Amino acid sequence: MDSVNNGFGNASGMTRSMEGATGGTLPPGLTEEEAEELKLELSKVEDEIQTLRQVLSAKERHAGDIKRQLGISPLNEIKQNISKGWQDVQSSNAYVQTKDKLGQWNESVTHSDFYLTASATLDDISRSDAYKKTQETLSQAGQMTSAALSTMGTAISQKIGTMRSSPSFRSLEERMGGLRK
Repeated sequence: MDSVNNGFGNASGMTRSMEGATGGTLPPGLTEEEAEELKLELSKVEDEIQTLRQVLSAKERHAGDIKRQLGISPLNEIKQNISKGWQDVQSSNAYVQTKDKLGQWNESVTHSDFYLTASATLDDISRSDAYKKTQETLSQAGQMTSAALSTMGTAISQKIGTMRSSPSFRSLEERMGGLRK
């Protein structure tokens, strides 16, 4: 039962600790009868809290089972939450106003004399042989890096797939599942 209440203690233990905390003296203006009523009410509320924790735990397990049946993984949920959060950000007043202001600044900068001169200089540089050779070398390096990362990702995915089907992983998964209950 302690695993169900997630370490919050049980209701009767809390009531006992409250009884010990009073030390036989009542707070000013509180009769013994009122104190007993409050203790009884506290006990009922703590029992309700315990029941709610148990119901919540059962509902969470049931939701997890349904998600597994639907093929919804925690990673998919995170992706959806991030996507929804980004949509919320983009529709916020602060984002829209900032975007508009940055657009105005961009317009001002790109039409300034300094920008136009710098842009012409960069165009000259981009037409040079040294720039073209550097660009080609960096492009090849990028392609090789991309291929290496892709190969590494595939190898990791295959290794994880192999591990998931191993008896050791299944045993660990069963033990972890047993701890959640």
